[in-house]
Amino acid sequence: MKKDREFHRRKLVEILQYAHAGELGAARAYHGHWQAVTTPDEVEGIRRIEKEEWVHRAAVKRMLTALGGKPFFPLEMAIGTVGAVLGALCPVSGWFFPMYFAGRLEFGNVDQYEDAAYHARKLGLKEMARELHAMTATEREHELFFMNKVEGHPLLPLVQWVLRWGPPMRKIRQEVRP
Repeated sequence: MKKDREFHRRKLVEILQYAHAGELGAARAYHGHWQAVTTPDEVEGIRRIEKEEWVHRAAVKRMLTALGGKPFFPLEMAIGTVGAVLGALCPVSGWFFPMYFAGRLEFGNVDQYEDAAYHARKLGLKEMARELHAMTATEREHELFFMNKVEGHPLLPLVQWVLRWGPPMRKIRQEVRP
């Protein structure tokens, strides 16, 4: 039993460390992304998503602290730098690819927070699991925002075939997941 608890605690801390760094990278990328789009609904939507990423980052930090963990600095530096570079590239990379990859990123975040909630439940951390589940729902909203933006784009079928994400693939995946 103690071995199980330690396993779930270790996995939860590891997931939260990746999530904390990931939220930094995402927020930095979105900061450049919303400045590169021109339609008001895209600017507003991506700015809102950036703000929600910062809120998630603060919540994840609080959870890490409660578990006796802390952010993993090398990961923070690497993912934060990647996010800043991607954000800086948004004005020159065209419209489609930042939208597509933002959706693909959010797709991974959904699974990440679902996994974290599972481990929190196994540890009996009901409130943390509830909060992580709510974060899952927010990340799914982010994914759907970007999915709806790229739906119907002429590059989507090719990129979707190569990278295995996008409409209607995600919709099918949602139906299969328990």
